[in-house]
Amino acid sequence: MATAAHRQELPPVRPLRRPAPPEHQELKFTLHRKLLDRINLEVLSTLPTERARVEIRTAVARLIEEEKTPLSMVEKDRIIEEVLNEVFGLGPLEPLLQDPTLSDILVTTPKMVYVERDGKLYRTPVQFKDDAHLLRIIEKIVSRVGRRIDESSPMVDARLPDGSRINAVIPPIAIDGPLLSIRRFRADRLQAEELLANLTLTQEMLTLLEACVKARLNIIISGGTGAGKTTLLNVLSTYIPEDERIITIEDAAELQLRQVHVARMETRPPNIEGQGAIKQRQLVINALRMRPDRIIVGEVRGEEALDMLQAMNTGHDGSLTTIHANSPRDAISRLEVMVSLANANISLRAIRQQVASAIDLFVHLARLSDGSRRITHITECVGMEGDQVTLQDIFVFEKTGLGPGGKVLGRFRPTGIRPRFSDRLAACGIHLPASTFQTIVEIG
Repeated sequence: MATAAHRQELPPVRPLRRPAPPEHQELKFTLHRKLLDRINLEVLSTLPTERARVEIRTAVARLIEEEKTPLSMVEKDRIIEEVLNEVFGLGPLEPLLQDPTLSDILVTTPKMVYVERDGKLYRTPVQFKDDAHLLRIIEKIVSRVGRRIDESSPMVDARLPDGSRINAVIPPIAIDGPLLSIRRFRADRLQAEELLANLTLTQEMLTLLEACVKARLNIIISGGTGAGKTTLLNVLSTYIPEDERIITIEDAAELQLRQVHVARMETRPPNIEGQGAIKQRQLVINALRMRPDRIIVGEVRGEEALDMLQAMNTGHDGSLTTIHANSPRDAISRLEVMVSLANANISLRAIRQQVASAIDLFVHLARLSDGSRRITHITECVGMEGDQVTLQDIFVFEKTGLGPGGKVLGRFRPTGIRPRFSDRLAACGIHLPASTFQTIVEIG
């Protein structure tokens, strides 16, 4: 949860315009209504986008002159642009959607819109007119992706054409009015070099993870919301050889794999009658019939955990997935619960044996108080000792304090333990130097 200190005005980078005065807001909606009365929407839909924008701009300028409201040229241009955004885009959200530095757009009320930039929340001057205006924008977003939202189905989770993930909740579920969350994704894939530059991990850690992917170890990436799990999964997937067949399974397609031979599958929500839903578990089971070399599950969150573990234990090495958890040990506990949901008759010991034999490596990410993201644990799953799954850390990030401006200080420290899977790496022709497990990197 962001602290109060994070909820501040946007910094001077890419400043946003202040909201228009109420009278200008009212004029904008008056113009919008008159425009819809005058234009032929059917004819407009047949025109190329640029020509349609020119026609609408001309029509709005003419309407402004008819209103005889005293406006400067800057004010006229601003109102024209905002009306264009209402007609062709997502209204007040358009300036935010055009800003590539924002990772989240969070609409809490029509007058309260936050964004996340560099891991921190900032309040923006963007505003909607009222609940009805916000609801209209939500319906516009949802209709574009073939979904619906109304009182009988007041929640929707969908993906925009650019890959952004949207979640909307409306009354009666949302008590104070419609809620909208947009998780943005970069158009260009984040590269390993950028993770190194951001100090998300060290070169030695990256070398180890690259070796593990190439040697077909089963890896689970754990962490909290917004910690960078999917980003790291995208980066690790780049080390999968081009000659392997990859099957991806996701709730909302977010992965951006560079390989050519990728078969992508996505879950489907129920229809109006509540029928036809396709869940991740069904897709995992189906993937096993598709001759995969690798199975990548965007995020394991339910009954599919059992089938994923069984796949890892039956010859589908090199699988990758993410899971919400606070630590590698907590990730095991979550897996135990999810497998129990799939089959309540499996004993806890049997579940742990499945986990211990299936998972080779846990990689845990955390978003720290200064907004930075760090891999805090690279942990090997060693096996069973009694009734417990045995883990041993290979790399850890140790927080040592706070520097100027609240910057988190710390160090990436190898534990000095050479992983037991070193023999598997060697069998694949991968030999890591001893220095990989000895170099300490200070942050700050």
